[in-house]
Amino acid sequence: MTELGDYLRSCRAKVSAEAAGLPSTGHRRVPGLRREELAMLAGVSVDYIVRLEQGRAKTASPEILQALAQALDLRPDEQEYLFRCAADAKGPAARANPAPPDAQRVSTATRVLLDSMTAVPALVLGRRMDIIGWNTLGAALFTDFSVLAPQHRNHIRLAFLDQRVRSLYRDWETVAKECVAYLRMDAGRYPQDPALARLVGELSMKDEDFRHWWSTHRVRAQRSGRKHFLHPTAGELSLDFQVLDVRGTTDQTLLVYTAEPNSRSAQALAFLSGWTRTTREEPAARLTSHHPGS
Repeated sequence: MTELGDYLRSCRAKVSAEAAGLPSTGHRRVPGLRREELAMLAGVSVDYIVRLEQGRAKTASPEILQALAQALDLRPDEQEYLFRCAADAKGPAARANPAPPDAQRVSTATRVLLDSMTAVPALVLGRRMDIIGWNTLGAALFTDFSVLAPQHRNHIRLAFLDQRVRSLYRDWETVAKECVAYLRMDAGRYPQDPALARLVGELSMKDEDFRHWWSTHRVRAQRSGRKHFLHPTAGELSLDFQVLDVRGTTDQTLLVYTAEPNSRSAQALAFLSGWTRTTREEPAARLTSHHPGS
């Protein structure tokens, strides 16, 4: 079996005959479209679908892939993943991206930008959702990344394996599924990345939910949305997030959280910012106020 075959079967299982405009007749042993239904919608033979899913067809033209994507009603990010899987099935020479280098660094300009963003939590994510940069409020919202081992500064690893971070999300299951889908998208870009393979192996071994959701082959490259937090200091926050590309870099994005102006979440975020500033200033104040012999 291949990633392309697994992905096609997964996508086929998610599309009902009714949604595809086909009559739903007869007993269905498995959910979703039958192979012959997908073949008819895409204008290819059933045997070709079988060979694709079993990994016996090593090539698929862009036209056929586009027809399959249309028949399966794939979103743009899902189409991108389908094309990457097809390229990977052709062998190493056809892959657009080899295994990436391990080093991921935040530029001085990006570091200055992060430090200037004092009113919003912000993180810089690299490949595999590694957290390679953050500002003070970003650490206050999630956790003190500076005390974590570098290999543990990973957004999806923290969401699954760090109970403090996991408990922040009021809708943890939704967030976790999105993280898995995003990581699966990254796996399509760099199928030969050994660090990603180690991360997937660790999470699969330690968390049953991750293992199940990874097997569904769902992909997602969500660039905006809203997340709901229950913070131990700030209380409830509903924050909008945006994922912005860091220009001049490869595989670096800026993840920024904002609150609606004058909302309860905006007040809670302002409180968290003030609380963080106070806790950072208190040790220095205690040191400067102490005089020997007083």
